[in-house]
Amino acid sequence: MKFKKLFALAVAGIMTMSFTACGNNSQSADSDTFKIGGIGPLTGDAANYGNSVKNGCQVAVDEINAAGGANGKKLELLFEDDVNDAEKSVNAYNTLMDQGVQAIVGSVTSSPCIAVAAESANDGILQITPSGSAKECTAGSNAFRICFTDPLQGEVMAKYIKDKGINKIAMIYDVSNDYSKGIHDSFAAKFTELGGQLVDDESFSKGDIDFKTQLTKVKTSGAEALFLPIYYTEVGYISQQAATLGLNIPYYGCDGWDGIIKQLNGDTKNIEGATYLTPFVATDTSEKVQAFVNTYKEKYNAEPDQFAADGYDAVYAIKAAIEKAGDDTSNEALVSAMTQISVNGLTGDMTFDENGEPNKSAKVVVIKDGQYVAQN
Repeated sequence: MKFKKLFALAVAGIMTMSFTACGNNSQSADSDTFKIGGIGPLTGDAANYGNSVKNGCQVAVDEINAAGGANGKKLELLFEDDVNDAEKSVNAYNTLMDQGVQAIVGSVTSSPCIAVAAESANDGILQITPSGSAKECTAGSNAFRICFTDPLQGEVMAKYIKDKGINKIAMIYDVSNDYSKGIHDSFAAKFTELGGQLVDDESFSKGDIDFKTQLTKVKTSGAEALFLPIYYTEVGYISQQAATLGLNIPYYGCDGWDGIIKQLNGDTKNIEGATYLTPFVATDTSEKVQAFVNTYKEKYNAEPDQFAADGYDAVYAIKAAIEKAGDDTSNEALVSAMTQISVNGLTGDMTFDENGEPNKSAKVVVIKDGQYVAQN
C-alpha cells in the first residue's frame, strides 16, 4: 500500500510537470509579449524572397515596439528557414508552435505555404502569408494574404499586355510550381478570351537551368512578346540565354520577378524595358514608402523589394488585429478581427474579406537603366 501511495504521488508529480511544460508552449493572453512566427526560404534558390520578408517583418516589429507595442504588448519575431520546401516548411511551423507563437507570417512561397496552411487550419492560429499567391494558401478560415492571388495576377497581366496591342504571345512557366501554374492557367484563359493567341506554351521543372530548347521554339513561333510567370532565378537564366540566341522581344512577368536586378548584379541590358506586376516599388515618392526604404537601407545595406514590403505589412496587419481584438488574443478573436480592420500599408491601403483576400490596387513596374520604375 505504501508503495502504491508513493507511486501515485510520483505519477501525479510527473503529470503536473507535464501539464506545466505544455502550458508554457503557448503565450498566455496576460503575457506582455506577443510572439510572431515567420516561415520562409532563408537559403536556397528563393532565399532573396525569404530574407526580404524576414527583414521587412523585423523593421515593422522594431517600429511598433518603439511606439509602445500592439495594445501594450511587445512583439517578438521568431523566423525559421524552410528552404522553399513543403516538408521543411511544416517542420518549421511545428518548431515555431513549440516556441509558443500566437500568429504566423508565412510561408513566403506558394507550395510550402499550402502545406503549412493545412496544419494551421487544424490549430486555428492566425496565418498571414505575405506572398503565397496560390488560391489554396488561404483555403482555411484562419488564413489571409497580403499579396494578390495567382488568378488575379494572370488576368491583370493578360489585359495589360493585350491593351499594349500585343496579339501573339509565348509563355514559359514552371510546371512543378503552384505559383507559376496558377498564373499560367489564368493568363492563358484571359488572353485567349480577349482575342489574343498563345502561339507557344513552353514549360520546365524546378532545378532546370538550360532553356535553349524552349527559347528556340519561342523564337520561331512568331510571338510578339514573352510572358514569364516564374521566379527571378529562372528569369536570369532565360534572359541571358535568349540574348545568346538573338531573341529580342519584350518580356512580361509577375511579382516573382522581384529581385531580378540583384540576381543579375545590376546588369539589366538583356531585360531593359521588361514589365512586371508588383504591389510595391522602392522609388515611390510617398513619405511612408521612403521612410521605410531609408530605415531598411540603414539596417540591411540594401534596397527593399516587394517581399520586404509584404512582410512589413503582414506584421502591421497582425498589430491591427491585436488592437481590434483588445484583451482577447485567442486564435478565434484574432482571426475574427482580420475582417474588421484596415491597414495603411506599403503595398497599398487594404482590407480583408472573409476568404482571406486583400482588397487593394496593383502596380506595374518597368525595368529601366538598372532600376525599377513604377508606371501609372
